[in-house]
Amino acid sequence: MSGFRLNTEYQPQGDQGQAIAKLTKSLRAGNRHQTLMGVTGSGKTFTMANVIAEVGKPALIFSHNKTLAAQLYSEFKNFFPHNAVEYFVSYFDYYQPEAYIARTDTYIEKDSAVNDEIERLRLSSMGALITRQDTIIVASVSCIYGLGSPEDYEGMMLPLNVGMQMSRETLLTKLVDMLYERNDVQLQRGKFRARGDVVEVVPAYLEDEAIRIEFFGDEIDRISAVSVLTGTVTLKMPNYTIFPAKQFVTPGEKLRKAIVKIREEMEERVAWFEKEGKLLEAQRLKMRTQYDIEMMQEMGFCQGIENYSRHLTGREPGATPGTLLDFFKEPPLMFIDESHVTIPQIGGMFEGDKSRKTVLVEHGFRLPSALDNRPLRFEEFMGKVGQLVYVSATPARFEIENSVVGNESYIAKAAEPVPMTRMVKISGSSEPVEKFDVTSKGRSLVVEQIIRPTGLLDPIITVKPLEGQIDETIELCRQRVERRERVLVTTLTKRTAEDLTDYLRNLNFKVRYLHSDIDAIERVEILRSLRAGDCDVLVGINLLREGLDLPEVSLVCILDADKEGFLRSESSLIQTAGRAARHVNGEVVLFADLQTKSIQALLSISGHRRRLQIEYNEKHGITPQTVQRAVQESLQILGKAREVEESVVREGGGDFAITETIRELEQEMAAAATKLEYERAALLRDQIRELKKRAGLNADDSGALPAQRKNVVYAKPKRGGKKGR
Repeated sequence: MSGFRLNTEYQPQGDQGQAIAKLTKSLRAGNRHQTLMGVTGSGKTFTMANVIAEVGKPALIFSHNKTLAAQLYSEFKNFFPHNAVEYFVSYFDYYQPEAYIARTDTYIEKDSAVNDEIERLRLSSMGALITRQDTIIVASVSCIYGLGSPEDYEGMMLPLNVGMQMSRETLLTKLVDMLYERNDVQLQRGKFRARGDVVEVVPAYLEDEAIRIEFFGDEIDRISAVSVLTGTVTLKMPNYTIFPAKQFVTPGEKLRKAIVKIREEMEERVAWFEKEGKLLEAQRLKMRTQYDIEMMQEMGFCQGIENYSRHLTGREPGATPGTLLDFFKEPPLMFIDESHVTIPQIGGMFEGDKSRKTVLVEHGFRLPSALDNRPLRFEEFMGKVGQLVYVSATPARFEIENSVVGNESYIAKAAEPVPMTRMVKISGSSEPVEKFDVTSKGRSLVVEQIIRPTGLLDPIITVKPLEGQIDETIELCRQRVERRERVLVTTLTKRTAEDLTDYLRNLNFKVRYLHSDIDAIERVEILRSLRAGDCDVLVGINLLREGLDLPEVSLVCILDADKEGFLRSESSLIQTAGRAARHVNGEVVLFADLQTKSIQALLSISGHRRRLQIEYNEKHGITPQTVQRAVQESLQILGKAREVEESVVREGGGDFAITETIRELEQEMAAAATKLEYERAALLRDQIRELKKRAGLNADDSGALPAQRKNVVYAKPKRGGKKGR
């Protein structure tokens, strides 16, 4: 019986039931690759939750960005309140990697700001994987980066039992070895304090709870959970296990051996530089490495310690680094959300990291072993995961072809890593498989989820000639505005978007444009104004392709649709057309003189989905209705914040008033981050920066967050002795 208990009052609707049944059957049969091809609004997350409950295996849900991962985490928390649902993403609010620009002899020091709440959740994820079987991890690409050895992490855990023989001094020593810090004044996460025979420690993965250990001589007499704020005992426990305070922990004996190896590598590399006549690089490497070694000997830690991970974990050169995937006791069931974006992202991480670090190694800033602190290669990633379910409305060729099942299929029975470039063809066929013909032939594990429980249809697709596309767009916009509906117009360039916006504004349209030069605050305000009716037409480029939930939009006009490329590819056209799929009058107009393969695919797929949805609606008596969704609260809060900001600056309320306003916004930002509302937190952060800028305050005034620090670039002395700044 599955240890996962799905908590929901909803039952599968539309074709969710058949998708759940097919995916469950395929996974139980041992098939490795399957694809869930579900349209926007069909309830793919609910389907994923049901499959996890049915299969009953620990799961890893992979998303390509933090915001989507946070949404998934929140949903799965609600679906599985009795199981361990954890969140594992990059814990940096701000991250500038170490780099060297040889052309200008400029060294850029690593700079970062760690989000304590996300670090806590990461540690909670690691602990849950070690101690529980019913674990679901929602992760970003961060999970393929080096994390240290799970054996070392588990070996550093400290199990405590009532009646256990252990002195108070021994406990304090072990806590320090686990990288906890003593603070007898204020008890915080990752800190401990000792008063007489009582030791209180706040585990790094807890928030408002401390563990109190009381001694009677050299024996543990009592273990209790207490409130950090009030000190009140909330639970008495017979035993408790404390996990390390940091993700990178190494036993003392192993650290001493690693330092010997680091020193040997340093001496060998310095000798090589000197032999090659690169005396500056030799001196630079020797000074840096000796300083890091001294820090590790004295503190057990140093800045950039992850660059020595190969020695600290005892791996051979070029060996696969340890990652979160190694903390699973068996390969997890993996769902790759928005796989058409996520798969290429996974495949591109290694080369980008290698390119930057190679320059650092060549110029003496890092030892060659730093190259082994890296993300997984794609084939290594595939070798560490078990069964995969690719989830996307527009799965790419990789997902489709690897989901093909045939007697001679490589993927269906492979246990070895699968290179990203290795594609599979249908058994007995020498030609590549047409992307969406696979399902109809009954020889694949591509499961379609097309029916929307709301009854909404895919938008009508109309193709119009390029000649007169601007005039035609204007007339279409006029018709929709008269019906109080909204319009999106996509162009190929920023210049075209801006010029078209000016032209429409001169014709008395309420119009805005949206592209990458618009900052975060203004983007949110523009989208809010569109939904609120303050703006009727929005002109954009690629920003309109994915992730916008705009139910008021009934028309999407795609200019120059036959200029096939990234912005007019099959996937892009399908995603863009989906922006009109939440309105009952949804329509997409393509301006094109040629029907490219991408346009033909869009027409075919849209027609197929419309037919299925119409049949379902007629059979069940469903009348499609436009999605009704209120403007997000976070946008309303931002609007209020802007009003406060403008009034304070305009009326000159004094430094105190400005400072108090900034403090209030910072408190809201911290609260949003705690609730995993990272998009809202980022927008509030930008709001704070803008307020400080307008009020003439420095970046560090009024308790500025670490994420607001300026990038510091250090130019190292050139060979001639001239110093840069």
